[in-house]
Amino acid sequence: MMATVLITGAAGRIGGMLRPRLAAPDRVLRLLDLTALAAGPGEEVVQADITDMAAMTTACAEVSAVIHLAGISNEAPWEHVAAANIHGTYVVLEAARRAGVGRVIFASSGHAVGFIPRAAFPAADYAFPAPDTYYGVSKVAGEALASLYHHRYGMDVICVRILTCADRPRTVRALATWLSPDDAGRLFEACLTASEPGFRVIYGVSRNASGGWASLAEASSLGYQPRDDSEPFAAEVLAEQGQPDPGDPVHAFLGGEFCLPSLDASEVT
Repeated sequence: MMATVLITGAAGRIGGMLRPRLAAPDRVLRLLDLTALAAGPGEEVVQADITDMAAMTTACAEVSAVIHLAGISNEAPWEHVAAANIHGTYVVLEAARRAGVGRVIFASSGHAVGFIPRAAFPAADYAFPAPDTYYGVSKVAGEALASLYHHRYGMDVICVRILTCADRPRTVRALATWLSPDDAGRLFEACLTASEPGFRVIYGVSRNASGGWASLAEASSLGYQPRDDSEPFAAEVLAEQGQPDPGDPVHAFLGGEFCLPSLDASEVT
């Protein structure tokens, strides 16, 4: 039976990584973004705003799962973050409920718990919120909405606290927080295919030898088997940037640079 998966924010960096990695003969990827996209084999394109309830409800029609990536992906003034990331996530979940979608995978972030200190690593699955920015707060709110839609409406919702998802680790911190594109594909595939996951809060990270910053236990329980490791990049990164200084505030908290004073509210409003 052909299944349709809706991906919001499909034109973004992670959306671009997931498109080829989630393609399957028995699956249609419905790609939604404000930006125009060209559909490839096994794909459909919807140009819409995630804050538009009518458009989102239509986009969710006959969909088996939603992967919600859309939104502001960095720190920004409160009104912008609140509109796109908090209200937009509400609209996606409510549209999915109205359309009868049974599963939503929400791209949360490690910045929902960015102020977890190094002494508490690895950050625990379901760790209590400790956001480092307005952006982090928006991901906490998204996780709360996800919990509501699971407990009130029975929807399966998996919140993935993504760490550093990139083609390769480019900083010393990223050697511990890297999520490779291939492992991102494996992780989201596990989230799509796990049987009756209920409500989960997991981390998106590869199995990095220099890591240990966040738990992989709950992601593994869904069937995620990471294969990539930042170690092949370590020598080059360390030669460029040097060994990490334990006193460096970038390495003091899970959120890294997002915990620095340069992202205080007065700097972004």
